[in-house]
Amino acid sequence: MEHNSARLKAAWICLLIVGIGILIFGVVAAVAPGAGDEQLMRADGVAAIGMGLFGVLITLLPFRCGERWAWYAQWYYPAAWIAHFAGGLPPGKDHVHQVVFIVLSLAGLLLPVRVSLPRATTTA
Repeated sequence: MEHNSARLKAAWICLLIVGIGILIFGVVAAVAPGAGDEQLMRADGVAAIGMGLFGVLITLLPFRCGERWAWYAQWYYPAAWIAHFAGGLPPGKDHVHQVVFIVLSLAGLLLPVRVSLPRATTTA
């Protein structure tokens, strides 16, 4: 596997941006919840911190090294953001960030598809 390819580098940077964005949202929500149910917002913030940390760690260690399981695990990002977008779920009301995270996470997963899922070679 080509672990240092330009496609893989662009991919992990895209996924890292998504993970850091989620992590930042989590910290803000946990520390300074907005109007509404503060306890629920803090709980969502703590969950987002965990999701962001796991995503960042998976991106920086196994994904960056080209481990296939990490590529599969990162499909959680676009699935979660598409669900949020389609369901009109929070955070936010403009949903621009959700579209950006969907695009970044899909780019991060589709750019290295040849590295993550190499074609099987047949022997004669």
